[in-house]
Parts: sequence; structure tokens; C-alpha cells
Amino acid sequence: MGIDAGFDMVPPLSKNIVDRHNWDQFISSIKSLYRDDPQVDIEPNYILFKAGEYPKLPFEGHKFLRFSSKISGANARVTKVEGYITVVTRIAKSYFGSRVRYWDECVDQYGIYDWSKVWESIRSYEQVCGAEIPISLVPSITSHDPISELPLFEIENISHKGRGLVARCNISKGTRILCEKPLLTLRPMAPGDAEKVLATQLKALPKESQRQFLSLHNTKPGQHPFTGIVKTNALPCGPDSPIGGVYPTICLINHSCIPNSHHSWNNNTEQETIHAIRPIKAGEEITISYDRGGTSSVRRTFLKEAFDFDCHCHRCSLLTPELGASDARRSLIQSLDDAIGDPFRMASRPKDSLRDCSSLLQALRDEYDGCTEILSARAYYDAFQISIAHGDQARASQLTANVAVVTNMVRNNVTTHCEITFDPVEPIGNQAEEYMGQLDDEDDLG
Repeated sequence: MGIDAGFDMVPPLSKNIVDRHNWDQFISSIKSLYRDDPQVDIEPNYILFKAGEYPKLPFEGHKFLRFSSKISGANARVTKVEGYITVVTRIAKSYFGSRVRYWDECVDQYGIYDWSKVWESIRSYEQVCGAEIPISLVPSITSHDPISELPLFEIENISHKGRGLVARCNISKGTRILCEKPLLTLRPMAPGDAEKVLATQLKALPKESQRQFLSLHNTKPGQHPFTGIVKTNALPCGPDSPIGGVYPTICLINHSCIPNSHHSWNNNTEQETIHAIRPIKAGEEITISYDRGGTSSVRRTFLKEAFDFDCHCHRCSLLTPELGASDARRSLIQSLDDAIGDPFRMASRPKDSLRDCSSLLQALRDEYDGCTEILSARAYYDAFQISIAHGDQARASQLTANVAVVTNMVRNNVTTHCEITFDPVEPIGNQAEEYMGQLDDEDDLG
């Protein structure tokens, strides 16, 4: 037993010239720094740190997965192994950036790789330089340059929020940031029954997945801790789905009332996907919306009751005049949405309903800083239904085009890091709104 800490290289280095060069430079820096340190030996195939559990750095970077040791106990304190880990991690980050994933079990952080794979990689250090790597490591150690497969985000501690996702580079609007299968899923049921079902599912998961689930925030601790984690973190597996899924990374994404990302369920791959709905700058937190709309007081009340936090996002932190204007727009959006959804009004006063759709689109743009593709889809679809119900196929065809374009935002066949083009939205949208606005006395509607 004991507490481990260290870093993993994610993804592992390849044999390409860039990775080899960077690793050689890194090893040279370590050799130079510790050349007079009696606790650091230069062996034929690796650097050995005679501290803690004797961590090693191989001369062949493609074999490396982890540098770590137990940092608790008398031996760790006497040999000061934690200091070596801290310094080596810092130097590694200067060469490999976010590929270096530091973790510390003191704060419930754990390594990415299974220990069996790590030990096998360490045993491969003893082989003569240039020898083939173990077959079981081949799936983890790619032969091509993995830079393009780096995640677009890093997991960091966010002030007053706990863990969250932060963009490690500029992310374009429409980019798929992440897709993930759920660790487990749950249907609605009594808490006692849910706890038993979750315990069975959790027991069947690998140890690392169990740790990921148990490390998630729980706003409802008590008699049913597993159920509390699900209630705190689960996302619906599809629109209006009663089934909720819990994800190791997606569930770390924090809330904003003006989010920069959107989550959606992919039925084909059975994965939850996260897309950027506005440009995200490097260093900016990636956010989604947890709330159900409404004014700031309504949203804050819901978020406090459901997730036990006070929202301090940019929108909720506005000064009173600006916040009041935002609340007015939110109230208008709600009232327009309610009016558009009134079937009697749609049938008897279609012109007014279409005008409401146009007004709703403008209100959404004003409130959400122009990034409304996801929210606009419903307004366009409502306008389409009104038009087709009254036999206006010309207007309906324009609105159908808009629905198709904005639906691209949540299409599930795009590849990772693929940017979806939104250029057609504005001209088509303007045409559709012109159709909505062409409601003179000669119009066939109503």
C-alpha cells in the first residue's frame, strides 16, 4: 500500500524523428542536471533514480509510459523521491507539453495506463537498444506521429469549481472536442434498487474505470452514494431519454449559462459527443449548459437545488442593468417559445406565429452573442411546421434547408477535430426570415 505519484506520457511517443529528437534532448537535460547526484545512475539503457521505488527513464522514448513512485513512507521521505518526480515532470512538460499527464493519488488522481502495461514497458528497458517492443504494447505505441491525436483539452482544477476541461489550443466553432462511451447507464428507479444495479455494474468495470466513477463529484451523499454520483453527473442518452449515462471525462465539464460547447448523444456509436458552438481560445474553460432556461434567478435556483452550486458564469456575473437586460431577453424567449407552441394560435393566426419565430431567432442571437445554431434549429422547425400546415411549400422548403444546416452541428459522422462549416447558415437564414417576414395581405397564410 501507499500513495503513488508521477506522470504518464499520453499518447506514448512514436519512433518518428521528431519524437526521438525531443526525447533525446529531454534525456540529455536529465543527465546534465543530475550528473553529480549520487542517487542517479546512468545505466546502459536507462537512467535509474535510486529513490523511492527506483523509477527509470529509458533511452528509447517509444518504450516509455510512466515515471512514478510511492511518495509515502520512510524510504520515500529519506530518499526525497517526490522532489525527483516534481523536477523530472517539469522538465518533461517543457519538451512534451500536455502529453505529460501528472497525477497524484493524494488528490484522487490516477495514472492513465494499467499497471500491467506499465510494468511490461519498464521490463522492455532492459532489452538491447533498437530491439522490438513487446507485442502487447503495439496498440498503445503508434508508428505514426500522434501529435494530431492529442486531445484538444487538459483536465485542470478550476477555481471554485473543482476539476474541469480547459482548451490546450484554439478550437474552431463546429469542432468535435470529445466523444465518449458511458462508464455505466441507469434507468429511473427507486434509490435502493438503483444502488444495487449500480453496484453490480461498477463491480464489472476495470479498476481504473471504477476509480474514475468514484472520483466524480457527488452533491447527494448519504445512504445511496452510487446513485448520488449518477444524479449529480448523468447526461440523458438522447433527447428526452429516460436513460442517463455517466462519463469519465465529459462529466467533468462545468456549466455556463452562455456555454461555448454543446453535448449530444450519438445513437449509432452509443457515445456522447461535445462540439464547440463558438470559437474557444487556448486556456479558456470548455463549458456546457446544465440549466433549463429562464431568468438568472430561475436558473440559479435550479442549479443550486439540482447541483448544489451558485452560478458565477459571465452572464450571471453581469452588473444589475446588463443582467436585467439579459433577464428581459430570457423572458421574451420563453414567452415567444410558449406562444409558438400553442397549436390553436398556430392554426388560427399563422402570420403571428411566423412573426414570433422570426422574433425568437433575433432574441436568441441577442442573448447568446450570435452563437445560436443549436437553439435556432427548433425555431426553424416550428416555422417549417406552420408553413407546411398551411400549404406554403415554398416557405417550408427554405426553412427545411435551415434545419438541415444547423442540424449538422449535432451530426455524428464527423471525424475528431473536424470543423463543420457554418457559412451557409446566414444566407439561408436570412432568406428564411425574409419568407417569414413576407406576410402582406396577399399572403396565402391565414
